[in-house]
Amino acid sequence: MTRELQGRMSTLTLGSMELETGKSTAAPHDGDDSSKRKGTWVTASAHIITAVIGSGVLSLSWAVAQLGWIAGVGSLLVFSVVTWYTSTLLADCGRDPVSGRRYSCYMDAVQSNLGGFNNKFCGIAQYVNLVGTSIGYSITSAISMAAIKRSGCFHKNGHDAGCHVKNNKYMIIFGIIEIIISQIPNFHELSGLSVVAAAMSFAYSIIGLGLSIARVAEGTHARTRLTGTTVGVDVTRAQKIWNSFEALGDIAFSYAFSAVLVEIQDTVKSSPPENEAMKKAASIGVSITTLFYISCGVLGYAAFGNDAPGNFLTGFGFYNPYWLIDLANVCIIVHLVGAYQVFCQPLFERVENWCFKRWPNNSFIKQGRPINLPLCGVYHFSAFRLVWRTAYVIMTAVVAMIIPFFNDILGLLGAVTFWPLTVYFPIQMHIAREKIQPYSWKWIWLNVLVVLCLIVSLLAATGSIQGIVKDLRHFKPFTSVS
Repeated sequence: MTRELQGRMSTLTLGSMELETGKSTAAPHDGDDSSKRKGTWVTASAHIITAVIGSGVLSLSWAVAQLGWIAGVGSLLVFSVVTWYTSTLLADCGRDPVSGRRYSCYMDAVQSNLGGFNNKFCGIAQYVNLVGTSIGYSITSAISMAAIKRSGCFHKNGHDAGCHVKNNKYMIIFGIIEIIISQIPNFHELSGLSVVAAAMSFAYSIIGLGLSIARVAEGTHARTRLTGTTVGVDVTRAQKIWNSFEALGDIAFSYAFSAVLVEIQDTVKSSPPENEAMKKAASIGVSITTLFYISCGVLGYAAFGNDAPGNFLTGFGFYNPYWLIDLANVCIIVHLVGAYQVFCQPLFERVENWCFKRWPNNSFIKQGRPINLPLCGVYHFSAFRLVWRTAYVIMTAVVAMIIPFFNDILGLLGAVTFWPLTVYFPIQMHIAREKIQPYSWKWIWLNVLVVLCLIVSLLAATGSIQGIVKDLRHFKPFTSVS
């Protein structure tokens, strides 16, 4: 939550706000501020794992149940390969090809390489993803907090007890935590938090895997099918179609880290070349993620079959040992505290930089003061940062209370943002930078990939929207119950 004084802050001017926001005011050719960029492929991998192995993993057993053994596992593999490939393309788009200046955010890369409408489209897609993910993480963390409460109730009163609790107070608790942590000045200060969050994601994924293996080993005969849920038995024909589309959206969301890939790359030092370090980090992150995802999806489906819950650690397919389930949910909460920041910091920085440029002489916006914190060093307090970031966290918490639909929200976010941010922009920037000739073999297959992913995203979006509409028919805002 604090940062060390970097030895160059003498006056509280707009220039000094460079240290507050992480936005360099150096000349364009000076793109490698060594005092700011100290990341390596290890820290980049931690950021990626923190961003990727998130709440999406909790819904994968349900997603596989909707699609079945063949389509479910196949979809996980296809999404991972596409994500890895386009991430390597995006890593090469981190610098201006003429000046060599680094891009500090995804929008800058798109503006430089594609320009025009693409820049606006990218901004809408990226920030919808960032805001939506913040809302999704608020929902997920509250469900995990409520699950801990319910677990104790089940342990005391038996599995037949209702033990239902309202989620709103847990969303408020999560919001208060994020208000405090969001005062971390910029993305460059998140490495430690991301390492802890990544460790937590491994912990609860391993616990989920262990519980699934134990359930299968007990000889539980869950109903599974090559094609997933059975029409006429588990679902109607219409439900089968809509749920399958929504499952694709859930899988797409679970691989959504491209929205912050350029921002992560901007934290990596330039020696060795940051694009090579980023490719290595992306390969490691996606490989580890895919291994966990397939394991969680497959073993979760094997454990629960066609009755797999939407969230396999809070849907109470597992009741015992209750302390281990509680530990898993604590790990989820800690992880989401860090993951929330990974997705919020690019938005925070963008808004703050815009305000600095729009009102350069406004004392409320540009002024701050250093505060000595015991054991933490010097923290640069900014009243503007406190007010703006607090307002943002409150907004996401309120929206989460209004529409707390876990699977539907994840599916819609994945569907809306996977295609533009993970597929379309990386491929189009690669074509522009490499000057690939139109209608050449490579140009054709890259654009075929773009079209196919667009179709999948549209199908996933329709399934998720249908689910949200169905939930809204029977739901009153601010009355979410676990």
